Amino acid sequence: MTELKEIDENNWLQAAQLKVAEEQKFFVAQSIGILARGYVYREDRARVFAISDGNELVGLAMVRDLDEEPACYDLQQFMIDEKFQGKGYGTEALEKILKVLGEEGKYSCVEVCVKKEAKAAFHVYEKAGFHDTGYVDEDAPGSCNLMYRF
Repeated sequence: MTELKEIDENNWLQAAQLKVAEEQKFFVAQSIGILARGYVYREDRARVFAISDGNELVGLAMVRDLDEEPACYDLQQFMIDEKFQGKGYGTEALEKILKVLGEEGKYSCVEVCVKKEAKAAFHVYEKAGFHDTGYVDEDAPGSCNLMYRF
């Protein structure tokens, strides 16, 4: 069963060792980069979730508050380790993240920027209810913004 855990002194090293397949490295930051971004964006209430199955970490997600238009949660990073992909962890973890954010209730939506070539990621987001906003960020060519509304 997939759980979301805080990163702490007991699991940060295991979290830092998570990795995606070589061909996916263009789509998401390395795990150590995700942990660093969580620290750097702490003023924006950034938090990194460890995605686990029991005591085994299977992935990471980083969410931060985005107070500019559209004010929303920004799911900035989301990854499942290459050894655990294709087993439903991404879908389950995303559902749990959306539940946590929905219950928190600070914003009415979640935004994510996805590379167009990341077909598996698109599938997971669309299955969860994300929709293409049509917005293209000039700082992220080849990507599109997807949004989920609570």
